[in-house]
Amino acid sequence: MRCKYGATPQCKVLRWTEILEHLRQIALESDLKEEIKWGVPVYTYKEKNILTVSALKDCALLGFFKGALLKDEAGILEQQGNIQSSRIIRFQQLEKVERLNEFIRAYIVEAKAIEDAGKKVEFNKESLPIPEELETAFDQDETFRTAFFALTPGRQRAYIIHFSQAKQSATRHNRIEANKAQILEGVGLHDHYKK
Repeated sequence: MRCKYGATPQCKVLRWTEILEHLRQIALESDLKEEIKWGVPVYTYKEKNILTVSALKDCALLGFFKGALLKDEAGILEQQGNIQSSRIIRFQQLEKVERLNEFIRAYIVEAKAIEDAGKKVEFNKESLPIPEELETAFDQDETFRTAFFALTPGRQRAYIIHFSQAKQSATRHNRIEANKAQILEGVGLHDHYKK
């Protein structure tokens, strides 16, 4: 289970149960197959991930894996952080689910058509700037530098994003120190989710 509060009264999902149930019903009525991946419901079409239904502390989410390819004529999709391909819709009230019901269904039809057409999201491969704190860590430990650049480009990018998202230098430094051992072992930031 991803959350230590899962299946307890403190679970964030409980606050959004009614909304999550409505979103799930829309997905199932759209002939998507329900599976559990990464600890959350994922809805697939021809074995391809189409959308996910999940919850945060402050909202329920409907996320489209290839949302960047959707036309979004209603202007309801938003990018979440630095994620390039997926797009989400946030919900805090059941009324919003009911109001957007037809748009959501249309977007699911469009997402299925995208899979049928074999379309892929073109990722921006532009390298990210390395935070100053990481450069300092490299200068202090050549073995660490070598291990970091031995990681795949995707793993390097994940670490750089994780380190860079911290607003304070001390937090960036702490994140680097906390992940140093697994970088030296050649382990990616999110590899533990694959087990």
